[in-house]
Amino acid sequence: MPAVEFNEGSFVVDAEVLAKAFGLSAAEVPELMRNGAITSRCEAGVDADEGRWRLTFYHAARAHRLTVDEKGNILRQSSFDRLQKPVKP
Repeated sequence: MPAVEFNEGSFVVDAEVLAKAFGLSAAEVPELMRNGAITSRCEAGVDADEGRWRLTFYHAARAHRLTVDEKGNILRQSSFDRLQKPVKP
């Protein structure tokens, strides 16, 4: 499976991506999502960012953000403390 799939208006992110970002095993990710310990937010790009989405995942005090296109290609990603804004690479 690609790291991110876009299908009928929703995204599926490979558990390995989130596991690596949060220092977890891929097997832990689905259960943490089901019980609300990992949450997410999806924002669609507008104007110059049309056709891109920002997917942000939250776990404990950390966040991991992916910017993806309509094909599911990861254009950028960053991890940061939830109380801080992300630092651009």
